[in-house]
Amino acid sequence: MLSRKEYIRTSLELNLFFGRIMKEHMIFMEAGLLIKNSSFILEGDQLKRSFEEILLETVALSKGAISQEVIDSKELVTSFTLNSERITENNTGICIDKEITLAELELESNPSFDFPPGLEKQINNINQRAINLVIEVIKFKEKVLAKLLKCNVFANLYQLLIDHILREAKFYLKSLEDIQSRVKPTNDILEQEVFWDTIMKEHAFFIRGLLDPTEIELFNTANDFGQRFSELIDMTEKATEKDIPEITREAIELTTEIRDFKATGTEGLIDCEIKAMAYPLLGDHILREANRYLRILNSYLNIRPQ
Repeated sequence: MLSRKEYIRTSLELNLFFGRIMKEHMIFMEAGLLIKNSSFILEGDQLKRSFEEILLETVALSKGAISQEVIDSKELVTSFTLNSERITENNTGICIDKEITLAELELESNPSFDFPPGLEKQINNINQRAINLVIEVIKFKEKVLAKLLKCNVFANLYQLLIDHILREAKFYLKSLEDIQSRVKPTNDILEQEVFWDTIMKEHAFFIRGLLDPTEIELFNTANDFGQRFSELIDMTEKATEKDIPEITREAIELTTEIRDFKATGTEGLIDCEIKAMAYPLLGDHILREANRYLRILNSYLNIRPQ
């Protein structure tokens, strides 16, 4: 059973991370859909705006309440986020509320924060609204994916990408539902690692598929990461509880490598030094997911992230 402090802090940290992830999913879908599917574009844009509203409220309530570990992990915002948003907005024409990022960059943790009962009621309201919104996002992603799989629409979006972001939305929804029941979100270590290793593997293959054919070295590096994560997933699926420390250390090592690769790639996209069908916000997005996964992995071994 979550205490009031755990409920408030866990809720805030979950919504700060996944709320941004969800609204960026809408940006990616909006950028990949064609004008013929303008109804999808408009629906995705409205969902994006709804998440921006929840994020603004969440950030305002998070001052002093979230942990220093989450702030330090750079899973909420990185040094690239604001510039990535500016460039992506300029290049796509999709409006992005950058005030959210500016506010998140100012977030601090306060060890003396008292987690008042009134805040618990506000968080409960945000969580319930987020649940309703994520359900709508899931329906939207499923609708677009069904059209793509039946070849009823064309979009500059991989079918696997939509499936990928659909799984992330369902993961977020399950976590919210657990928290609203006052229980900690799923904490089976091996199950978590298989989920996030799969996310990392697919990121590597998405990077591979978005690179210009002339970026041979980056293509090969991304492909190698995908293969290595595939092997790690196989090992993790066969692992037992006694294998957790060794498996987790391997996951930390590999995720640290791909995190650094993503950071270099994001910087390269910002500086227009990499030829790819990608924009900086996509790079920063997958970088933050690696940062979060590293924090989770390190928490299993009770060590600070590298």
